[in-house]
Amino acid sequence: MVADLKGLVDNDQGLLSRRIFIEEDIYQQELEQIFARCWLFLCHETQVPNPGDYFTTYMGEDPVLVVRDTAGRVNAFLNVCAHRGNKLCRADSGNAASFICAYHGWAYSNDGKLQAVPNLKDAYYDNLDQSKWGLAPVAQLDIYNGLVFATFDPDAPPLQDYLGDVKWYLDVFFNRREGGVEVVGGVHKWVAPCNWKLPADNFCGDGYHTGWSHLSAVQNGFGGEFRTSAAKGGKSVAPGNGHGILTIGPDEQSDPAVPEILAYEASIAEEVRKRMGPRLDLVKPHVGTLFPNFSMLRSVARVFRVWHPRGPGKTEIWNWVFVDKAAPPEVKAAFRLMALRAFGPSGGFEQDDMDNWQECTQTARGVVSRRHMTNISMGLGHESYDPDLLGWVSDYRITENNHRHFYSRWAEVMASDSWKNL
Repeated sequence: MVADLKGLVDNDQGLLSRRIFIEEDIYQQELEQIFARCWLFLCHETQVPNPGDYFTTYMGEDPVLVVRDTAGRVNAFLNVCAHRGNKLCRADSGNAASFICAYHGWAYSNDGKLQAVPNLKDAYYDNLDQSKWGLAPVAQLDIYNGLVFATFDPDAPPLQDYLGDVKWYLDVFFNRREGGVEVVGGVHKWVAPCNWKLPADNFCGDGYHTGWSHLSAVQNGFGGEFRTSAAKGGKSVAPGNGHGILTIGPDEQSDPAVPEILAYEASIAEEVRKRMGPRLDLVKPHVGTLFPNFSMLRSVARVFRVWHPRGPGKTEIWNWVFVDKAAPPEVKAAFRLMALRAFGPSGGFEQDDMDNWQECTQTARGVVSRRHMTNISMGLGHESYDPDLLGWVSDYRITENNHRHFYSRWAEVMASDSWKNL
């Protein structure tokens, strides 16, 4: 069933229908129109550094196997045996030269080719063309700043075009020092009873909630100067294609009062400014979302995450800690610890957010509640395109400018049958 999308997003008035957070037909259309067509984040290169290293993840609700093959190339395939559709690799990560299905024993090499089939000569009468039954690859795969992305759509624009002007902001997060970043520790996974779009739009530019929802954490020193940064600088930036970045002023810090972290940031400040260029003298990227469901944060800790959809009312959150490769061990350890304290599933900030996202989703289950639009009109008419910042920029840092761009893109991709029309 095709969902009727008319009137769900009204950017002229800053209104948004609650139906998009709870209705099953809309969710199914998202899986088709968004998650089966957009570029989605898979993993970081440092998670598959060696030939044979693999990592299992999802694109929408499709299981995906990311593997660096024996020749050193990073590939991604549906993590589904071509025989009867069993999930092929059950482990989260590891190293393997081949993958063997637990159901009937079909075996695949780490480049996706079907290597062996039990009873090929007798049961199949040696009449199965193995070259046609390898793992199904993604349509396109590309890497930016060590971030591995893929799309199932062969007609999707190249990753560089899809990212567009958000690339500089990604550079600040993931390539501000020589060598880029690395993932430390494993992946934290938990399930939140909320629609995936709520956390995605929160990270794309919701500075409004911080001083209210996270007041106790901020007062305890977790958030640096972030609560007062509205008066000092920073902007909400929508670089296009639904991406959103929230920035603070160039001389502000949003790091916690941890001596190792503060000393490290002060020691590299000039190096980072030279590497990132004069734009960093205007704003400092703070938090953001790449449309549709990949978010990053450098406030308090250094984390990036994926909001995996698990139905209209459920999201599986995957969270990683990243650090500059060039950082000393004690700084990497300090960032990892702060990430656990603030943005793990039991973190001081995280619990505040999950409670709000859950309630926003649950209220949308009400028949009468869904008749009332939500309000994302803050700052409407007070944004303009800024060529220096490469996007639509708010006059004031606290705004819903980025939310309107995020949901406008959502509506465009949901309604369009071709990338040429986007």
